[in-house]
Amino acid sequence: MERLTDIKGIIFDYGGTLDTNSRHWSEVLWSKYEEYHVPVGKADFREAYVYGERTLARIPLVKPEDNFHNVLRIKTKLQIEYLTEQNRLELTDEMEYAVKIADSCYQYVLKVLEKTRPVVQSLSKKYKLVLVSNFYGNIQSVLKDFELDDFFSDVIESSVVGVRKPDPTIYRLGVEALKLPAENVLVVGDSFSKDMVPAKTVGCKVAWLKGEGWENEEIDESLPDIIITDLVCLPHYL
Repeated sequence: MERLTDIKGIIFDYGGTLDTNSRHWSEVLWSKYEEYHVPVGKADFREAYVYGERTLARIPLVKPEDNFHNVLRIKTKLQIEYLTEQNRLELTDEMEYAVKIADSCYQYVLKVLEKTRPVVQSLSKKYKLVLVSNFYGNIQSVLKDFELDDFFSDVIESSVVGVRKPDPTIYRLGVEALKLPAENVLVVGDSFSKDMVPAKTVGCKVAWLKGEGWENEEIDESLPDIIITDLVCLPHYL
C-alpha cells in the first residue's frame, strides 16, 4: 500500500461522504421507501428525488438554522407530494410515510457518524481540514447538530459562495482557505464527477470514496490517488 507523504491539508465533501460513508442519498432514501413498503417504483422515486433537489435549489425552503432532520422532513415531503400530484402514489396517509422515512434516515446518519466522526476527529489533530459542499445554506447548523463543527477550519458551501460542484472554482476556494499549495491538499469525496474530476483539475490529490452512486458515469479509476470503500480506511494511506 502506497502512502501519500506530502499531504498537509484535507478537503472533505459532506453529503455521501461523512453522512452516509459512500452511499448516494438517493439510494439511502430508496432503501427506506422499500423498508416502509411505499407502493411506488424506483423510476418514479428517482423522478421525485430529482424534483425535490431542483425545488430546493430554486426555492429557499431550508433555513440556515435547520438541522439535517429538518432537511430530511422537507425533502421527503416534497417527494411524496410530487408522487401524489403526478398520480404515481395513492395514499390516504402519504405524509405519514414522509415523516417515517425522514426520521429513519436521520437515525441512519447518526449510526454512520459513529464510524466517520472519529476519523475526521483524528485527522483534524494532524491536518488542517476544510469542508467543501453543495448544500442548502444550513451546513453550519448540520455540522453543529452532528458534532462535526469543531474539526474544520473553514467551510465552503455552494449556496453561500455562489458556485457549485462540479465547477472546479469551489475547490480552488477550498485550497485558498487552507493556504497550501494544491499538490499538498487531499480531497476526499464520494462523487467521481463532482469531487474527483474538479479537484484533480485544480491540482489536488484525490481519495475516491467509492460506493453506491447515483447512476453509471464515465469513470477512469487511474485518476484517483486513492480508492477506498470505507472512510475508516483513509488514515492508513496517510
